[in-house]
Amino acid sequence: MSLEKETAARPDDGPARRGRRKEARPGELLDAALDLFVEKGFAATRSEEVAARAGVSKGTLFLYFPSKEELFKAVVRENISGRFAEWNDEFEAFEGSTPDMVRYCLRVWWERIGATRASGITKLIISEARNFPDIAAFYHQEVIEPGTQLVRRILERGVARGEFRALDIDYTLFSIVAPMVYLTMMKHSVGACVPADFEVDPARYVETQADNLLRGLCAEKK
Repeated sequence: MSLEKETAARPDDGPARRGRRKEARPGELLDAALDLFVEKGFAATRSEEVAARAGVSKGTLFLYFPSKEELFKAVVRENISGRFAEWNDEFEAFEGSTPDMVRYCLRVWWERIGATRASGITKLIISEARNFPDIAAFYHQEVIEPGTQLVRRILERGVARGEFRALDIDYTLFSIVAPMVYLTMMKHSVGACVPADFEVDPARYVETQADNLLRGLCAEKK
């Protein structure tokens, strides 16, 4: 499985990091928490582990984040939901066609979220939502709802401009969302275990999904 490796820089986990000053900034704590949530999941991650990885005491961690749930919410806001204002601004400023916007949306989502450590949050939610309904509800409100609303706006733009036919937008939006969820799950689960000759090139995958979505599968009648 040749999914792109995550390239986000992170400090070494050696003695120098563990021994740094106790007054670690919240950003450093969130970075450590993201690592551990993605590596171990929500249930298995302990607050003291996050503090140790960031080089602070557990008490220092709780000065910023009074519970593991609040820490997780801050990680989601820092890495995903806090970016929707930026993405909506890009929607407003986009001057190309709506088919071009769909291709751009899928490609940029992979580059900014899918190819990064933050994509592991999606797998965490899918695998642990039933055991932690409160964080699942939070994720739905902070990520799924604004995400689907943005996709809805893209589809509505295409219909209004005559670039797309009349659509059942409530369900068509899943045709855009679902392929990206699949790619993320392959990266964080099955993709790590399948034979090396089972290759998925993210760039090729995204372009193919966009092409099939926009063109359909039926051959044009002559």
